[in-house]
Amino acid sequence: MTETRITAANGNVGPIDSSRVPRYSGPATFARLPRLDEVGKADVAVVGVPFDTGVSFRPGARFGPNHVREASRLLRPYNPALDVSPFENVQVADAGDIAVNPFNIEEALDTVKAAALDLTSDGGKLVTIGGDHTIALPLLRAAAERHGPVALLHFDAHLDTWDTYFGAEYTHGTPFRRAFEEGIIDTEALCHVGTRGPLYGVKDLEDDRRFGFGIVTSSDIFRLGVDEVVDKLRERIGDRPLYISVDIDVLDPAHAPGTGTPEAGGMTSRELLEILRGLRGLNLIGADVVEVSPAYDHADITGVAASHVTYDLVSLLALGASVSQDGNDDRVDLASVRQQEEIG
Repeated sequence: MTETRITAANGNVGPIDSSRVPRYSGPATFARLPRLDEVGKADVAVVGVPFDTGVSFRPGARFGPNHVREASRLLRPYNPALDVSPFENVQVADAGDIAVNPFNIEEALDTVKAAALDLTSDGGKLVTIGGDHTIALPLLRAAAERHGPVALLHFDAHLDTWDTYFGAEYTHGTPFRRAFEEGIIDTEALCHVGTRGPLYGVKDLEDDRRFGFGIVTSSDIFRLGVDEVVDKLRERIGDRPLYISVDIDVLDPAHAPGTGTPEAGGMTSRELLEILRGLRGLNLIGADVVEVSPAYDHADITGVAASHVTYDLVSLLALGASVSQDGNDDRVDLASVRQQEEIG
């Protein structure tokens, strides 16, 4: 199959050439990229965590990684929105799935952290496809072990800073409270984006503020617009090591029906992608895309959205990795860019 792959001049092995092998044939790796064992080392690895033992409503996110991979077959090598060929700039590979215990949440969390540390042991970056949002906690633990407490942008309909469910401390609604308690996130640079819907009470918001989170609601995005939201997020994060966690239910159910806890009034896929692209040049060190539950999907709407979100996150990491390799600072002054576009 090697001869049918796109290989860059710098030796990076890319996806299967779809002009020679139809997109719908062969095994589905993310964006038809090589497996990690085929290239040996990756600057950016995409890995799945098929785990949904932490869900509180509709299950099925354990089948999310392969659903997103299948939906990613149509992705192409050049990302015009970010003006980057991510698979050419750096070596990107699919690292397969992390096999976790579905009956023991704490053991599963330990397994995910160990695997994340192993996959980044040579300096590579990681984009993880879930699975439910419980897995964000061990991924943050691994990121903090590498970088110290990290800045966090959390795209989600929900806060995920609740204390317990039925006495359980580790669920998909509690990862960021545990992360705060463990001191692995930078309390000066935390923000939820896209939150909406009813809460259990005002104390949810009071606790959230105490942990250091800012909130940009879905309504804020609608009223302020993408550009102003991006400016606020960039100001809050600065140059700190940044982890991005995307729960696909941040999108309105019209754009992501295939998820476990849908809420009306969410973002469009266009808004989410544009906000992510506006973060170009920040010090992104890792990311996840979670809560895709294919049993509730229709016509792969959710899978397609999640695959494009993953692609843009890979592209952002590829831009950052190429900067560190060639020494050129790729950080962008958005105001200058917009001014140039208006003049042009």
